[in-house]
Amino acid sequence: MSNVTASRITSNPAYRELIKQRDTLAFTLSVLVLVLYYGFILMVALAPEILTQPISSGSVIPLGIPLGVGVIVGSILLTGIYVRQANNKFDPMIQTIMQDASK
Repeated sequence: MSNVTASRITSNPAYRELIKQRDTLAFTLSVLVLVLYYGFILMVALAPEILTQPISSGSVIPLGIPLGVGVIVGSILLTGIYVRQANNKFDPMIQTIMQDASK
């Protein structure tokens, strides 16, 4: 890519909007993942009695197991949200920006 093309891309308002939207989404989802993981770890450290309670009377499965699985599933879902946004929103924006820059 030439310096002229790179300059056209970076000076395009659509490019700045893409960067702003992508960074906002990435930051938001990263914070949510950190809250999930550190929230679980803080529960392990500060409230282990909650995690060791059975999920129902007569059950041998502690509450920590489904909560731990929930952290993993939640992370996968948040990753899926980012991938969906990238494929459906950001990629078309990139294509438009690239077409504008090559004119």
